[in-house]
Amino acid sequence: MKKSILYLSILVISFNFFISCKEGVAKEENTIEMVTSEEMEKLSKMDDVEVLDVRTEEEFITEHIKNAQNIVYDENFSDKIKGLDKSKPVVVYCKSGRRSEKSAQLLKDSGFVKVYDLKGGITQWKYDQKETEK
Repeated sequence: MKKSILYLSILVISFNFFISCKEGVAKEENTIEMVTSEEMEKLSKMDDVEVLDVRTEEEFITEHIKNAQNIVYDENFSDKIKGLDKSKPVVVYCKSGRRSEKSAQLLKDSGFVKVYDLKGGITQWKYDQKETEK
């Protein structure tokens, strides 16, 4: 009797461990990670990370984060991102976070492996006294 309870307990614990590990992996792959300006600064300096500014061309020309490429969030956004490497991590930002939230979701839905979204956009970036370029 004691052996049956022991085996059953081991089975239940193993099953719960397996399920929790599997959910943890799936959750990490399917999430969009919000990052602070400090985290964004580190990410933007990495070679294999794409930095996307989804604001208008006029906003981008005025100022943008170094190494960012401008892909305007509009009705053609899904077509514009087709040329990007989906295996590379991508960090997206806009002015305050609304356009980047929508863009990040489209990037994730399009199969990008890792998507980061700058919390507060370039407004927070400048508030935190991070550099921009023209």
